[in-house]
Amino acid sequence: MDAIAVVLQAPEKLELSRLTLAPQGSADVVVDIVYSGISTGTERLLWSGRMPPFPGMGYPLVPGYESVGIVREAGPEAGFTPGQTVFVPGANCFGAVRGLFGGAASRLVVPARRLVAVDAALAERGVLLALAATAYHAIAGGLPDLIVGHGVLGRLVARLAVQAGRDPIVWETNAARQKGACGYHVLHPDADSKRDYGTIVDVSGDAGLLDTLISRLGRGGEVVLAGFYADRLSFAFPPAFMREARIRAAAEWNDADLRATAALVASGALSLDGLITHTSAAHAADDAYRTAFGDPDCLKMVLDWRQLQ
Repeated sequence: MDAIAVVLQAPEKLELSRLTLAPQGSADVVVDIVYSGISTGTERLLWSGRMPPFPGMGYPLVPGYESVGIVREAGPEAGFTPGQTVFVPGANCFGAVRGLFGGAASRLVVPARRLVAVDAALAERGVLLALAATAYHAIAGGLPDLIVGHGVLGRLVARLAVQAGRDPIVWETNAARQKGACGYHVLHPDADSKRDYGTIVDVSGDAGLLDTLISRLGRGGEVVLAGFYADRLSFAFPPAFMREARIRAAAEWNDADLRATAALVASGALSLDGLITHTSAAHAADDAYRTAFGDPDCLKMVLDWRQLQ
């Protein structure tokens, strides 16, 4: 069995390749991918070659950890049936080609334990479950008072905070991205004079912001690093000392986060509407990746794989 996959051969060198898939095991599921998302955080770093040393890193590799597809075949121990719609958080089924994270392909072989059944009506919005789980994990230790960045991840953090009863402020310097708030307020940082925030969640990925964020904390406040940072982080000690500041790195979401988030979406408590701005046929993946990383109006790019099935 084979598949057409996005392959990063080297930084900024992307092509579609036909790859042989690993054999299906008794607890594995073969999924025909319908949509996959392009991450402007980790995938941008992979594409540009700026990803810090990371387990599994190297080229060539298949990127992507935001895929939705339809079960084609299921092993006898898998617990799924053909025709089900599932979210796939990536795969590692391409032999010598690294699967980091391995979701950007027309077909995948995936252990059933990694899949989450979703409503087919979600369609392309289903790819957002990974970012929603990232947001859920980031605020598990405390709801945010301030969120830095109003991209898709920042919007999901804000929506989850509102759903939990918090009224957060969101900072965004790009005027075009200041629109689209759902139950919260978006400000340019210069328009915000508050300096006693309890919890600040930074999803910007900007390693140079830490001193600014610490200066906006109240005593005992916390900065949660929920972006992915290519550059080394540092901060001046005296302001952090005077505030007795805490700094927490939010790790990657886990299976429990994903399933809890999927339940919120299924119940209607968390909306994924209005977050996908661009969709491209998968055969134009190179242009799609460049648009995702280079067009400031692109909040979220989704690849449509249906023509390559």
